[in-house]
Amino acid sequence: MAPAAKKARTSGEGVGAAPATDAEVVAGVGVGATGPDTVLVLDYGSQYTQLITRRVRELGVYSVLLPGDATMERIISHKPSVVILSGGPNSVHLEGAPTVPPQFFAHCEEHKIPVLGICYGMQLIVHKLGGEVKTADTAEYGRMPVHTVVDSVLFSQEMDASQQVWMSHGDEAVKLPPGFRCVGTSDAGAVVAVEDPKRNIYGLQYHPEVTHSERGSETLRHFLFDIANVTAGWSMANVLEEQIAIVKAKVGPTAHVICALSGGVDSAVAATLVHKAIGDRLHCCFVDNGLLRYKEQERVMKMFKDHLHLPVTCIDDSVRTLARLKGVMDPELKRKAIGAEFIEVFKDYKATVEAKTGVRPTFLVQGTLYPDVIESCPPPGSDQKHSHTIKSHHNVGGLPKELGFELVEPLRMLFKDEVRKLGALMDVPTAFLKRHPFPGPGLGVRILGDVCAEGALETIRHVDEVYINAIKEAGLYDEIWQAFAVFLPIKSVGVQGDQRTHSHVVGLRAITSSDGMTADWYQFEGKFLQSVSAKICNEVKNVNRVVYDITSKPPSTIEWE
Repeated sequence: MAPAAKKARTSGEGVGAAPATDAEVVAGVGVGATGPDTVLVLDYGSQYTQLITRRVRELGVYSVLLPGDATMERIISHKPSVVILSGGPNSVHLEGAPTVPPQFFAHCEEHKIPVLGICYGMQLIVHKLGGEVKTADTAEYGRMPVHTVVDSVLFSQEMDASQQVWMSHGDEAVKLPPGFRCVGTSDAGAVVAVEDPKRNIYGLQYHPEVTHSERGSETLRHFLFDIANVTAGWSMANVLEEQIAIVKAKVGPTAHVICALSGGVDSAVAATLVHKAIGDRLHCCFVDNGLLRYKEQERVMKMFKDHLHLPVTCIDDSVRTLARLKGVMDPELKRKAIGAEFIEVFKDYKATVEAKTGVRPTFLVQGTLYPDVIESCPPPGSDQKHSHTIKSHHNVGGLPKELGFELVEPLRMLFKDEVRKLGALMDVPTAFLKRHPFPGPGLGVRILGDVCAEGALETIRHVDEVYINAIKEAGLYDEIWQAFAVFLPIKSVGVQGDQRTHSHVVGLRAITSSDGMTADWYQFEGKFLQSVSAKICNEVKNVNRVVYDITSKPPSTIEWE
């Protein structure tokens, strides 16, 4: 079947367009970007929602993310060429479930705007247009095969009628609306794909945006370019240009800004971008909170001086941070304590900068990424209202009002690999861009239980150093997204030097990922694991057992806490 005719661009004339929020500006990288077409994603709370926006951007198409209950006026203000309804944890047949505006489908049909519903989005289409959705007898989660109709519009590019996809649903469509037909089913017979080509409305019960769906990217590409007939015309260069403009507009011509550098990719790229926007009104500090890796302060400060070429003040706050953490066992309480201490450091540094410059800094730069945001309970005003909390992040959720800072988060809606591309465009040194991610709470979330337990910090630093050096010596560092060691609050019996020992157990983790939202464990060869285990037990005092984490994300998170 021929692709749908190019829609007439709607102007939204006569409708009061709501102002863009920070979330939608950054997600779409500014209202009025240079791309000729806009794909609007309505967010109903799926942990994978931002992946949809990301996949669209990877295809060179401009994309904006809005909350699922955005008004019709706000939707129209973006002049979308396509609308995608995301997945989410809710049930469409329950009272109060998030939904589209009453006139949404009529507007899209009138203006020939193709609509694609994913998971909850498909159920919403079925429910709103006269079909029926019920709780499934058997929920479907994880990777599984589906069977598609290859002479359908949605799957006309496919040669094989079967493919592996990623499912995550407890409800299912049991009756389709008038005009729709089923073009895909699961092994259990559940409807997994529907279409109404006449109205340009399509639905997928599975998640094509995740890498576990083997043909997902091809399906999205086919939908965008062959069915919706959009035009690619957007790149990371647009991100850089518009983020600099956003920072300039937000900070203004006279305000001063503080940035806490961690030595990692995110803060380095954020600082470089803000420095390009406002120059020497940016003041950077590096905080040693006592939770850093082996010789991290020394190594990072050298990198700042030799490579980043930004003036950086080093602040040693290890005594105060560790005092806050002593005896704290709960992961959430540890994260919040670390975040609270960061706030105190910023207060002190703010006063230092004010005394030096005569100007009180009013903005704080953070290298927050989207995976941080989506795993935390999204704060009010973030425009992500329907997702569930996984864990809180120290740099997500805003700042106390009395601190007097406004946040500048130019990377907030980007993924790690996109941040690396952005950094490369600004000539951020490869040494920064290739570093594995290190969590903001540092070793505080890599020591299970009390961070201040006797020998825990010293032990995990030494283990991590041996492990990472072994990975680098094997030439594997760049193949791995993230690798680290974990201190476990248990001891085991062993035999070392013909003597019984009762020593610590440490865990090793290494994962591969493209975005941090999903991850697989890295499959080292057995000889490597044998070698690194022997090195750790021989070189690190009080360790007699090493275990390797073979859990993917999901069901686990990347960090253990």
